[in-house]
Amino acid sequence: MGDADTCIGCQACMIACARAHENVPAQKLAELSVPFHSRVKVINAPEVTVPIQCRQCEDSPCAKVCPAHAIALKGSEIEITKELCIGCKRCVRACPFGAISVTVDRSKPSEAFTLDTQKKPKKKLRFTIDKCDLCADTDGLACVDICPAQALQLVNPNTLQKKNMLLTSQNHPLPTKPERVL
Repeated sequence: MGDADTCIGCQACMIACARAHENVPAQKLAELSVPFHSRVKVINAPEVTVPIQCRQCEDSPCAKVCPAHAIALKGSEIEITKELCIGCKRCVRACPFGAISVTVDRSKPSEAFTLDTQKKPKKKLRFTIDKCDLCADTDGLACVDICPAQALQLVNPNTLQKKNMLLTSQNHPLPTKPERVL
């Protein structure tokens, strides 16, 4: 979870994320002329700077709208099965945090659809989606480990709920029963 009060907008989390998911050394990643792909995004606005990443929602609106069932809650994490993704982008629209990105699946081109029967179908790029996978194939969380401001942290949902309840009771005490005046 990102903390807007401590994020300094350095984008180190984005670079660490891209490096963790691309099999490219850091020096080579810096030399590439094409943009890298990060599963965490940093919003830099005059009023706020905050990292945005998947919140692994229990009710997962992204999974509910996926017609191909490519997104599913497994345990406490939302997982994507890219082979099932049809690239419809419904999940992108459904995510309340803007944490899902459309990417090009470079591993397998798909056949292009064409109405012109005289032309041979051309290979075209296949689109799929990406989101934070909590660094499933690595040790640790790249974005959390690299953040110099400690603006990112992995939060247990139960701990977060207890903390929110405590903050709510401190800031807005529950009203007491009013006394009856005759």
